[in-house]
Amino acid sequence: MKKYNPKYIDDEEKGIVKSIEAVDLQSIRKPTKQEQTEIKNTAKDYLKKETKMNIRIDPYELNRIKEEAAREGLKYQTFIKSILHKYLSGQLIEKSKLTG
Repeated sequence: MKKYNPKYIDDEEKGIVKSIEAVDLQSIRKPTKQEQTEIKNTAKDYLKKETKMNIRIDPYELNRIKEEAAREGLKYQTFIKSILHKYLSGQLIEKSKLTG
């Protein structure tokens, strides 16, 4: 794992990173014009499905979020989106619930 080394990464994620780094980029052919157009259209369609959101937040809290995001190797907006997704999908567990 050369380029990506966050504070916490599990074995499955390590395997994914190792697999990606093992790819010989020289062996990948350039997509045709039609494939490039399809890829661009798919990306545009995906981005259209996301909605922007503005919130007000205390500067101290924003700095803490940015610090935690940096420790995880993420941009802070991506980190916040990840936290919200985990909370809504039930994957985010409060510490008090873990200790009983």
